[in-house]
Amino acid sequence: MPNHYSASLLRTLRNRIPIDAVIVDMLRLDIRPDETLLRFRCPLCDRFHTATNPKTNLARCFDCAKNFNPIDLVMAVTHCSFVDAVERLKKRSHWMS
Repeated sequence: MPNHYSASLLRTLRNRIPIDAVIVDMLRLDIRPDETLLRFRCPLCDRFHTATNPKTNLARCFDCAKNFNPIDLVMAVTHCSFVDAVERLKKRSHWMS
């Protein structure tokens, strides 16, 4: 596994793999969808006071005050390293829009 990734690759993984797909299909987190938001169980505080923003491709927990991009979320849920999270997301590159 490489220990250095290009800024371009990291930007692509953070911005082009939909955060909703990471939550639902990859990590299979508990979700509570409503009409406009996808709420998920926060991996840090275990609460549903969360939302995703497709425009920024970020997820946020309002209780923890933590923002997650796809890489951050994979690390938080799977307790893996940055390198492992990047490698896992690279395998899902077919999700990129």
